[in-house]
Amino acid sequence: MIRVTVVYEAQLLRTALVELLRSGGVMVVSSLPRWPHDPATGASEPDVYVADAECLPPSAMRPVAAAAPPSGEGSGVRPALLALVAGQRPGVLRRARAAGASGFVDQNAPKHRLLEAVRRLAKGERYIDDTLALGFLQAAEMPLTRRELSVLSLAADGAPVAEIAATLFLTKGTVRNYMASVIRKVGARNRVDAIRIAQGAGWT
Repeated sequence: MIRVTVVYEAQLLRTALVELLRSGGVMVVSSLPRWPHDPATGASEPDVYVADAECLPPSAMRPVAAAAPPSGEGSGVRPALLALVAGQRPGVLRRARAAGASGFVDQNAPKHRLLEAVRRLAKGERYIDDTLALGFLQAAEMPLTRRELSVLSLAADGAPVAEIAATLFLTKGTVRNYMASVIRKVGARNRVDAIRIAQGAGWT
């Protein structure tokens, strides 16, 4: 039987996801509201993590790989990561891929696609939901540089130009130039509109 750990912040949705997986013949060994800092090994280690992509840190699967049991059944094989993603959030898709996900399922997908993805990942295969194809294309074409994203993220937190400049060791003029570039690239009307567009896409 496939062993799964569910990671989902919202308790009601996490409980529903656990029941859905169990009804499909999957053994849920644990369910967590956030990604574990020290993933379990041994008897409680899952074959697959099923996680809300919003819960994933950039290097989610690295500690899992490092913690793989040195001997015995499953030795050297790390659990797979299946990310549940909203289709119109290309930035979140990009982060989930960076976190080590080998499977991606749209949060609006029917039950059978989720179960198929879990089974395929448990066999060492990859799975990408067809409905996420456009999101992956948009993620690959993300227009902002890392520095522009840093400036925009601080601006989204309400930091004024002077504070952004001090935090990133830039001049205020350079910060304004970065913001102008962001606004142009995302097709926004102004700074507030650029922040709205970036947050809607999951970039910040």
